[in-house]
Amino acid sequence: MILSDFRFPSVFSKFGKMIPSPVASLPLLAMLELARRREWLLAPESLYGKSFLITIEDLGLQLRFFCDQGKFKPQMSQQAQAAPADVRLSALAVDFFQLASGMEDADTLFFRRRLKMEGDTELGVAVKYWLDASERPAWLHTLATKLGET
Repeated sequence: MILSDFRFPSVFSKFGKMIPSPVASLPLLAMLELARRREWLLAPESLYGKSFLITIEDLGLQLRFFCDQGKFKPQMSQQAQAAPADVRLSALAVDFFQLASGMEDADTLFFRRRLKMEGDTELGVAVKYWLDASERPAWLHTLATKLGET
C-alpha cells in the first residue's frame, strides 16, 4: 500500500468530531512545546498573536490554537472558539504526517489538492516557509521512511 493512499475509516471521524477542540489540540501543542524547548521549531514573530485551525479530515479533529510570544496555546474561550482562525489548514492525517516528517512539502500537497489553506494568505505563506526551513528530528525521518516502505 502506498502511504499517501492511506485514509482512516469513517468511524474515526465520527468519534473525532465528539472530542472538544481544546482537548484534541493538546497532543499537537505538547509536541510543539517540546520542539520549541529543544529549539527545533522556533516560531517567527510573524506568528505572534495569530490563531490557527487545523482540521484532520479523516479523524474528524479540529485543532484550534494561537501563538503567544512564540508559545502555542489552546484557544479555550467560547468566543475564541467561535471566531474564524487567521489561518485554516485541512488535510488527511497522512498528509499532515508527510508534511511534518519532510516527506512532502506544503506546495506539493497544496497543488495536488491534498492540503487546503484558507484565511490570511500572507500568514499561510510565512507558516509554509517556517515549516520548510525547520529541521526535523532524525527519528521522525526514520519513522517516515519505514512507513513509506510498507
